[in-house]
Amino acid sequence: MSEFNVPVIDVSAIHSNDSKQKRMLAEEILAAYAVAGFGYVVNHEVPEELTDRVFAASARFHSLPLESKMAVELNHLHRGYIPINTSTDVNSKIADVRHPNQSESFMIMREDAADSPDVLAQAYLAGPNQWPELAGFQSDVMEYHNAMLQLARKLVAVVALSLDADAQFLAAFDRPTTWLRLLYYPPAAKDQQSEGSGIYGSAPHTDFGCLTLLAQDDIGGLQVQTPEGTWLDVPKIPNSFVVNVGDMLHRWSNGRLRSTPHRVINTSGRARYSCPFFYDPNVATDIAPLASCVSSDKPSAYSPINFGNFLKGELKAGYKKHQKG
Repeated sequence: MSEFNVPVIDVSAIHSNDSKQKRMLAEEILAAYAVAGFGYVVNHEVPEELTDRVFAASARFHSLPLESKMAVELNHLHRGYIPINTSTDVNSKIADVRHPNQSESFMIMREDAADSPDVLAQAYLAGPNQWPELAGFQSDVMEYHNAMLQLARKLVAVVALSLDADAQFLAAFDRPTTWLRLLYYPPAAKDQQSEGSGIYGSAPHTDFGCLTLLAQDDIGGLQVQTPEGTWLDVPKIPNSFVVNVGDMLHRWSNGRLRSTPHRVINTSGRARYSCPFFYDPNVATDIAPLASCVSSDKPSAYSPINFGNFLKGELKAGYKKHQKG
């Protein structure tokens, strides 16, 4: 049996000015994410009531008639409704994915005003969100987005401390790329409730960005892959977020932080909801291993890449909407 497990990490020190406590947390995060790449974070101070509200907002949206949801279908700015059977993890390094994910979702990103620096520079994906005609939906969703933004900022600051990162690392998040995805997984048909079917709620993959902060319901279905290749369930722990490292942070850390494969198989016979929040650098950022993570014993394993250009390739490969034009 593998001794791999998903650790539970008390992150209360991120709210403290005590540098010793933050250093201890940084060391704990480095140790955990070098092995697991996944962890439950607790004592994060995001109100449970707010998380409940965003789940209620998601359920309200997904219960709308298809016509109403299609009125805000995913646009070229990657905001809006993503219908079922329109996204496929074709770039997965973990599996030969031939079927689209069995989920639908609503995508929110950073809200950019017309006079914001990135809109004026015509930066990739910069712009406003689009919203359904659903009373209270926008305010509840954006309040949650902003709370997760503040939590992610604090977590990345501790990650920077753990890696002895230079100031440019944190500066890349001054105008971050953020994504809040309200996911709905319909109950899977019986012939789709096994790995052998090749059909998944979310096919085996690694996240392409930096940090993912996931709130999930109690239905289950999320699994992470151990270093031995087996799959381990990651059920809900009340008032926690599942936080994992993505490919860009793995690259920035020169492989020190693990971007762990994961998937969703919904065998419950019931609908599943989750709300992942993705926290990434500005699209203009060039990402290469940090100097603090490179040495004669551990030379740089990755060439520099531009995050915006990388995103274009990922979105075009995975989403039908970005394959047009």
